[in-house]
Amino acid sequence: MSKVLVVDDQRNMRTTTSMMLRSAGYDVDEAASGEEACEKTSHDSYDLVLTDLKMGGKDGIDVLRHVKEQAPLTEVIVMTAYGTIESAVEAMRIGAYDYIQKPFAEEELLVKVERASEKRQLAGEMSVMAAEFRERYRFDNIIGRSAPIRDVLGRIVRIAPTDTTVLITGESGTGKELVARAVHANSLRADKPFVSVNCAAITETLLESELFGHVRGAYTGAIGARKGLFEEANGGTFFFDEIAETPISFQAKLLRAIQQGEIRRLGDNKSVLVDVRVIAATNQDLKLAIEEKRFRQDLFYRLAVARFILPPLRERREDIPQLVEFFVQKFSKKMRRQVVFGEGVMDYLMSYDYPGNIRELENMVEQGVALTVNGVIDLDDVIPPEARDAPQMSGAGGAQGTLADVVDRAEKEAIEAVLRQVEGNKEKAAELLGLSATTLWRKMKRLSVG
Repeated sequence: MSKVLVVDDQRNMRTTTSMMLRSAGYDVDEAASGEEACEKTSHDSYDLVLTDLKMGGKDGIDVLRHVKEQAPLTEVIVMTAYGTIESAVEAMRIGAYDYIQKPFAEEELLVKVERASEKRQLAGEMSVMAAEFRERYRFDNIIGRSAPIRDVLGRIVRIAPTDTTVLITGESGTGKELVARAVHANSLRADKPFVSVNCAAITETLLESELFGHVRGAYTGAIGARKGLFEEANGGTFFFDEIAETPISFQAKLLRAIQQGEIRRLGDNKSVLVDVRVIAATNQDLKLAIEEKRFRQDLFYRLAVARFILPPLRERREDIPQLVEFFVQKFSKKMRRQVVFGEGVMDYLMSYDYPGNIRELENMVEQGVALTVNGVIDLDDVIPPEARDAPQMSGAGGAQGTLADVVDRAEKEAIEAVLRQVEGNKEKAAELLGLSATTLWRKMKRLSVG
């Protein structure tokens, strides 16, 4: 259910309203003043804010303006007393979803809250694809319109303004670092450092020194004190990629750093305070790693307060055309070429399973743009070598081979048939097949034709 913040400086009214909403299944938080509401909405995310209009200090209009500035998708309902309808109308002009006049019946409250929640959900699903939304939240590199991607973008908007630790899981190449950067870019730490480290790329002996730093003489070769990357990220975000590759001994120190906000440089007896938001990512099954004693359970639960599970590309094929268009534009501009896809290329890209996910699709498109000689990307230009050499398997109708094998056989038969028709004239054959002479020659050589 939706998360609701109830704001009212009258305790009885606030408590009663919250009880009504909780009994209906809503996740309810409370604020006793406009100041407290602004503080809460700055550090947490809500689907709906239900605020009294007249309060001492910051009033409901102040809360409304603050909420709309911090989280434009959050809906606001103002509660008014008799004689303040004009103010309620002004609140709706500013951006409130609706108003409700005190005293109100439980049924009236729940109807308005339900409608506001539905609007919030629909707005989230629709606006995550809008250009101005993507520009505002800097989502230009997270491409797709599928339900899983809409859910990821919506969760980024809700989680980013908080300081919650985040765990991102998914296969290699699914875009885990892009999500981490989007969370940082939409957080209150956006103007502070984003420091990323691939834990698998640093040896166990250097990991602690690189991340936490060391003092002079901490080990052979430590000729001076050095700040670690964790301190470099102070005030910002630290992204641990491949967190499962860290040794158990280091995980205990990382847990301490997250829980207590302090680290200890290698060889030092003093602790250093750090203010860092931690985002971690892995392509491994951490539950299995816990069972095998390779990953600490307490660290897992500390990291997984907010969790993103990124689906592999084969499970969101509807995003492939948009991703292909993005990569074609990127590499065409980079290589100063104008390209189009030849027959069957997009069908192949839509049906391929992408064991390397988005990264592999990007490489295939880049390869196609680089190899084309006449501005037309042919199937031969994008099929990865490992797909051609893959073990045979049963296909539709009992045929043997991968999709690439089936395509190769069909191409070979077509080329041989046309060559027979034109009595071996390769120029005429290329013209009839809609290929350049160079492309036909390359295909004939690969397929052992002639």
